[in-house]
Amino acid sequence: MKRAIPVLVLSAVGLIPVWRYEPSLGTATTESATSASTPSAAAGSGNTVVKGSTVQTEKGPVQVEVTFQGSRITAVKMLQQPNHPQTTAAVPKLIAETLEAQSTDIDAVSGATITSDGYKESLQAAIDANAKAAASSSASPSASAAAQAQPVDGPTVNTDKGPVQVQVTFEGDKIASVKMLQQPNHPQTTAAVPKLIAETLDAQSADIDTVSGATITSDGYRESLQAAIDAKGA
Repeated sequence: MKRAIPVLVLSAVGLIPVWRYEPSLGTATTESATSASTPSAAAGSGNTVVKGSTVQTEKGPVQVEVTFQGSRITAVKMLQQPNHPQTTAAVPKLIAETLEAQSTDIDAVSGATITSDGYKESLQAAIDANAKAAASSSASPSASAAAQAQPVDGPTVNTDKGPVQVQVTFEGDKIASVKMLQQPNHPQTTAAVPKLIAETLDAQSADIDTVSGATITSDGYRESLQAAIDAKGA
């Protein structure tokens, strides 16, 4: 029993180097655990804040939060980083280079290659998310204009052929479309209406020609149209 004690002590001492071992800085093996967040506006600043993807590295997770003003990077904040002196020293250099380069085209910091690679991957995900949101936002004015479309009904004009009434849809001051709410049930009117509408969209006013063979309908159309235009401007 007395001989067993020194053997156990030596075994424990022999394990100490194993417990204190840290992986050497080699080629980074990274994997995005989560995708970048949806861009959100920073309250009252006009800036957009985007969280980059969380990148799992050999040293630990790396994640950045990027503040954009339009497409310009104005700030970078580390949300997650390895608890390591070399990482702590590297982060300010990575951020400074990012603000200067305005991209991920920056050098890895010597001694913190793994963290640098994870940083750049998370940063690129944030940049991509911001660019995607900007592209989507630039495509939205047409949808916004459609949402702001304003239909105005012209008055009913009683003609010898029957009642005529138009509905005009405006997008801002522009006449976007014209719809017949009432019209005479007559072949010449049916043939004339598309011509009247096409001329209206082209002229953007009631200053259009009478359609031959449908003079009465044309006059009633212009009267109802002009009243709708006047009502929109009132």
